[in-house]
Parts: sequence; structure tokens; C-alpha cells
Amino acid sequence: MVVDTLAERWGLARWKEKYRGRITEGRAGPGGPRVVLLCPQCYMNESGSSAGPARGAKGVPLDRVIVIHDEIDLPFGEVRTRLGGGLAGHNGLKSLKAGFGSPDFWRVRVGVGRPDSTDPDRVASYVLGRFSEPRDQVEGLIATAATETERLVEKPAAGPAGEETSK
Repeated sequence: MVVDTLAERWGLARWKEKYRGRITEGRAGPGGPRVVLLCPQCYMNESGSSAGPARGAKGVPLDRVIVIHDEIDLPFGEVRTRLGGGLAGHNGLKSLKAGFGSPDFWRVRVGVGRPDSTDPDRVASYVLGRFSEPRDQVEGLIATAATETERLVEKPAAGPAGEETSK
């Protein structure tokens, strides 16, 4: 949802199917930096097999890669950015580390909150299900995550690993 918002904000070209995902590219607004948006269309725990080859083909330096993902360990509505760091058992991040050869990429962590259960099936159902929060709050979360991503796109090349900001 965040990536679709960015593509719309920036007026990017139509999505194409490539690298086991949907991809579009162009500029982040008039005169803005060149960007490539990729939405892997494989299982989350295989996303590195989509993002790794796309990054290699497009020649994107690792410190310019921004991964946007949901984060159950953050309360709903909280958005944090971080360069590198641990993977916290997140199978999608593990796959991306394998696909990129390193965990030193930017993350936009979108807080969706945690379900009342630790049962893996219930957690998966929660993450893959629809939001239960009011529509305006969901739209606000998506807009905030898109704005934080834009901030990183405009930022000069990476600072020290482990840098984190919250919104």
C-alpha cells in the first residue's frame, strides 16, 4: 500500500512484471532522484529472490535500498526508519539479507501492532488480514510511511549503521 502510494505521488510509469514482482521506475517527483519501486509477488520469506536480482540488474548500491515492511513489534501507527541492524526473526528480512548478501539496507518499519496470541497461524492470519482500525487511521499510517520513505530517498548516502528515527 505504501509503495503504491509512492508510485502515485511520483507519477511513475505503469507497473511491469519482472524479477518475480511488479516493478516501476522514474523520478521521485519533477527533478527528483531516480527511483525503482519493486513489489515482490512471491512469499514474504522468499522476497530476497526477487529483490536481490532486481538490485543487481539496476545497479543500486545497498545503502540506497529501502525496504518497507510491516512490524508487529511496533504499535499500530508508529513508523521507524533504520539502517541495518538485527533481523528480529523476521523471515522476510532474513531472505532479503540472503538476497543482498548483507543486512545493511534501510528499513521503513510500519507498526501494525501485535495480535493477542503468539500462535504462528494466528500471527500470520493477523498480518495477512485486513486492518481492523478505522480507515482514516490506516490511510494516515500509509501516508506517514510514504513520507518517511521519501525523506530517505532525498537523504544523501547512508550514515552510520544502526541509525534509527521514529515518527
